[in-house]
Amino acid sequence: MARRPETESILDMFSRLGSEMKLPKVDIEAVLAHNRKNLEALEKSAKASAAGASSVLSRQREVLTETLNEIVDMAESYRASSNPQELIARQAEFARKSFEAAVKNAGEVADIVRKSGQESIDILRERMRESLEEIRAAVENRK
Repeated sequence: MARRPETESILDMFSRLGSEMKLPKVDIEAVLAHNRKNLEALEKSAKASAAGASSVLSRQREVLTETLNEIVDMAESYRASSNPQELIARQAEFARKSFEAAVKNAGEVADIVRKSGQESIDILRERMRESLEEIRAAVENRK
């Protein structure tokens, strides 16, 4: 094998090897643009997931505040009543309201999580579709 000049870069060697083996030329700019779009889609997906997590935390904070206010109201109403039957009725009503609120809030949080996850997946799915179209167009242009 002939000795190559020391100034020849690795890229030059691979380029020369590719041309000697009759490999198709690679459009580096197109490859970089393709990967840039992939990274942008991943970034959008991550932002959508983060926004969903933020919404969940915000809603949980609201639920906690509402629950604490209800507990304070209930505690104050216990002091005002001396009738045991009325006290039991209030406790039962509080338990019923608490259960209904917990079910409703869990449903809301689950809906936020579902929507956020779906948005994140839709972003990636769309990029995959675009990517396949780009690859298909590149292959068709080479024919």
